[in-house]
Amino acid sequence: MTELEEAMTYFKNDRYAMETTGITIDEVKTHYAKCSLKIDNRHLNANDYVMGGVFFTLADFTFAVSSNRGSERTVTTNSTITYLGRVKGDTLISESRLIKSGGTMCTYEISVRDNLGNPVALVITSGMYVKTA
Repeated sequence: MTELEEAMTYFKNDRYAMETTGITIDEVKTHYAKCSLKIDNRHLNANDYVMGGVFFTLADFTFAVSSNRGSERTVTTNSTITYLGRVKGDTLISESRLIKSGGTMCTYEISVRDNLGNPVALVITSGMYVKTA
């Protein structure tokens, strides 16, 4: 099974991200993930702009995919989002990369852009490694 297939199998039960919002997992490598979201009416606010929570959900899920692999489990301890611009395309693309890993903590940078290449958000997330049974 490929890393992408493993991630898709593990995260298929993340119903909010995968079913409700429609996020797809596009690429997975060690401490890296790329996910995308095709924008439709359910993602828009009253001003017909993409709701800020959509960016955050996509970034948070991409962090989860990049940091929860194999037997490694990570929970978010802190996230900071900076909104950089308005979406001009019809798809959001999020990439999560490990910045620093220590004994019990890690930090990732998650960039969100639209399919036209416009940066729309930047998220820095810290996580704590947890033991699984």
